[in-house]
Amino acid sequence: MEPALRSITWEAPEHHHIEKGNDWFFALAIIVLSFVIMAILFNNVLFALLLGLAGGALGVSAAKRPYIIPFAVTVRGVRIDERLYPYSTLESFHLDEEDPKGPQLLLKTHQRFSPLLVIPIPVEHIDDIDNLLKEKLEEEELQEPLLLKVLELFGF
Repeated sequence: MEPALRSITWEAPEHHHIEKGNDWFFALAIIVLSFVIMAILFNNVLFALLLGLAGGALGVSAAKRPYIIPFAVTVRGVRIDERLYPYSTLESFHLDEEDPKGPQLLLKTHQRFSPLLVIPIPVEHIDDIDNLLKEKLEEEELQEPLLLKVLELFGF
């Protein structure tokens, strides 16, 4: 009889990164600049300043490469970097093996502002993670939010 796994650990980028070329940043600058000019024409300088700052922050965020984060599924819960999500804070899970970015684990939580955690998983750990989570959580058909898919379509 095979001993029960106590934990499965791996590392992965914090998000799926799409390399953006100079054209993408040039298009962002044109869009932000046109909104800033429109806000100034409507005598709303404060909103124009806010739009300029938001566009700059968006550009800096889009250029940043993702960090490599350690993940773990243990008998106590799911660990993402240094944060542990005990099974008492999780409702259900779904393993999406058909995603174009690669297999990923979707976890439904009780949290109001991040109700769904999406974690990339390596192919070699799919069965082990499935077996460990089935003992602790209910399996449910979950999907990524539409807004997240739309943002990925635009390269975020």
